[in-house]
Amino acid sequence: MSYSNTTLFIDGRWREAQSGLTIDVVNPATGEKIGTVAHAGRPDLDLALAAAARGFEIWRKTSPLERSKIMRRAADLLRERVEQTATILTTEQGKPRVEAVLETLSAADIIDWFAEETRRAYGRVIPARAEGVYQLVLKEPVGPVAAFTPWNFPINQVVRKVSAALSAGCSIIVKGPEETPGAPAALVACFAEAGLPEGVVNLVYGVPAEISSYLIPHPVIRKVSFTGSVPVGKQLAALAGQHMKRATMELGGHGPALVFNDADITTAVDRLVSAKFRNAGQVCVAPTRFIVQDGVYEEFVERFTARASALKLGNGLDPETTMGPLINERRVTAIETLVNDAISKGAKLTTGGRRLANAGCFYEPTIVTELTHEMRMMQEEPFGPLALMIPFHDLDEAITESNRLPYGLAAYAWTRSTSTATALGQRIESGMITINHLGLALPETPFGGVRDSGYGSEGGVEAVEAYLNVKFISQAGS
Repeated sequence: MSYSNTTLFIDGRWREAQSGLTIDVVNPATGEKIGTVAHAGRPDLDLALAAAARGFEIWRKTSPLERSKIMRRAADLLRERVEQTATILTTEQGKPRVEAVLETLSAADIIDWFAEETRRAYGRVIPARAEGVYQLVLKEPVGPVAAFTPWNFPINQVVRKVSAALSAGCSIIVKGPEETPGAPAALVACFAEAGLPEGVVNLVYGVPAEISSYLIPHPVIRKVSFTGSVPVGKQLAALAGQHMKRATMELGGHGPALVFNDADITTAVDRLVSAKFRNAGQVCVAPTRFIVQDGVYEEFVERFTARASALKLGNGLDPETTMGPLINERRVTAIETLVNDAISKGAKLTTGGRRLANAGCFYEPTIVTELTHEMRMMQEEPFGPLALMIPFHDLDEAITESNRLPYGLAAYAWTRSTSTATALGQRIESGMITINHLGLALPETPFGGVRDSGYGSEGGVEAVEAYLNVKFISQAGS
């Protein structure tokens, strides 16, 4: 497959950066340069800001019905182009092609769901205390949005922000991921060709810190949405706060997965291996700490190890591949550092622990036991194919370990006990918890964390509300 260079999309046009600068794009499965992406500078950002301001005035006045129709046409176009879009995604990001297909089709479903919500931004009438007084509550779009998206799900993370913004009547500037620019560009092309007015969606790439420090304080921007690491999220949230900008922050996690003695171990292992090693573990909601009750601990670790060891690493375009590479050498080094630190402090491996000796950025699925809190991987989000095995004796001990870290994004649990499941739902400090199945990240359900994992939602009706201002109107007859 030929890989096209990616340009900026500003004011309804694809264009090179005014400086002519570009950034190399590398295939993580081969280490080879496959293309370039345009590097936006301030002149390009100024064009995008002016376009977003004009686009907002057009889009906010477009009827919810017409907005919904355009969005649904974009979803249909994305489905028609799933094969070519998935190939682009796998080539630049590395995930197995079947995962890329699912991400693309899921994005179309997300657009459809938000398109329907476009028609449901209802206000209300509040009964007045005096005759002849009308009290109305209206919901209005907050304004142009600056969105910052990561490379691990380059379509999914863009589509959630764009769809929610469009549903509410906002325009948006997306700072896409430089590592994986082609997939977001393919998504934006669907919106443009569906009839979206010029300036409503703009897509730029460049140095993240330079773009965020210019866009967030700019008076045109009224809302910020960021998905990424906790340290960067805190910096951007502080910057948004200094300028009184509304913000949604979907940050990292260190997901606990609790498995009790009465769990269906076969199903738990099957589902949790899938969740752990999807996208080579580069998933913010991935289970990381497997907190397993002592009665089934050895069996669970043995079965989990067997399943993980059977994964086939390789180029995502190979249909036999079940786990692709990490995104770049920095991620490989980060995982190696965490594993070496744990081993030096007494941890044991049941499988993995090595990078593959080839040209790509491959690291084996790795399972670690004999862990202590002094080990870095027990404190830091690994964001890779590392599974940490921790035994526990009773419910209180499991919940204490689950809530030990400052993160609170996603949690998992397997138990046949209704009382245990109820207790977990009440006591686990997490924005999301799924029990006895994998039930996260559906378009209609909230998606977000608490504590250091951020605030706000990128799913469900809550996602649209984040892009709406509430206006109260009290009117008396003359």
